[in-house]
Amino acid sequence: MTVQQLEILLIASVVAASCALIGVFLVLRKLAMASDAISHTVLLGIVLAFFVVRDLNSPLLIFSAAAMGVITFILVELLTRTKMVKEDAAIGLVFPALFSVAIILISRLPSGVHLDTDSVLLGELAFAPFSRFVFFGLDLGPKSLVVMSVILLVNLLFVLLFYKELKLSTFDAGLAATLGFMPGLIHYLLISLVSITTVGAFDAVGSILVIAFLIGPAATAHLLTKKLPLMLLLSVILGIISAVSGYWMAHLLDASIAGSMSTMVGVLFMVAFLFAPDHGIIAQLQRQERQKWDFAKKMLLIHLLNHEHSENYRDESSIEHMHEEMDWSPDFTVQVIKRSERSNWVLQSNGQVDLTDVGRQVAHETMER
Repeated sequence: MTVQQLEILLIASVVAASCALIGVFLVLRKLAMASDAISHTVLLGIVLAFFVVRDLNSPLLIFSAAAMGVITFILVELLTRTKMVKEDAAIGLVFPALFSVAIILISRLPSGVHLDTDSVLLGELAFAPFSRFVFFGLDLGPKSLVVMSVILLVNLLFVLLFYKELKLSTFDAGLAATLGFMPGLIHYLLISLVSITTVGAFDAVGSILVIAFLIGPAATAHLLTKKLPLMLLLSVILGIISAVSGYWMAHLLDASIAGSMSTMVGVLFMVAFLFAPDHGIIAQLQRQERQKWDFAKKMLLIHLLNHEHSENYRDESSIEHMHEEMDWSPDFTVQVIKRSERSNWVLQSNGQVDLTDVGRQVAHETMER
């Protein structure tokens, strides 16, 4: 591995970790669509600031872009509060309008200025190591790596210092307000950090990968666990795995680095979507299957209990006629009886089915609910 490759991997990993950490709260607060808008409209802040300072390296660009991200969210909220449009419609109005203005202004930039729509969308991760951060003649590494490391530290400190407030305002904003935790302030601080994180990652990875890292790992972690601390840790780990595996996939296929990393974010999400132990599609199908058989078994127990002391109990408990009484197919009836036997709920002898003591108790408990 070359030094340049190592630096690319470090930049991508730090970007992924920064976005994934803060992205958990976006997913939990259902602000994923808003983050999509912010990741594009910060471009307008960059362009406007450039027209003022005429320097792409000015820190004013970062502050202007972050401010534009907050303005975007405020505009979406103001439109939503009118109740004339829903949130998704408000985002659909604000995001294209501000992004289009930015694109128009880019076309009016002086020739030779390195700011175009391709770099905005896809970034320049392969060239990020060439932009160095030099401090008093000392090369501290790629500029993107230094900037995103600082942002990662800020995001981490924010989560650690305001963990209780973030958790409470995310899951119960009303209670947070009652306890004096100022959920509104926490909310806008979070959006400000999202904007700053987006701007910091903008030049290196582009807006598409920023969205992928903000939402994908967090959504995947949300499928895997409901415990917030573990969710935060998993989100960061998944983001880094997506970055590293995506880079090597791009290297092997000679494909877009940002596109490959975004693809790996999607692959990891789909794996969790299908195989997550509690909330994955397969787990849900298995749970539905278990519930179907459990319901059928308990219906069998109730049927036998209701007729246990009746004169026609022999007929009602006969395997030959039971499927007609229960309105089941013969094969399904046999399967239900076999599964009930394995649970020690019934006994089968000479074509008759009888309740065990355990089965009788389960039938009583079911009827009492």
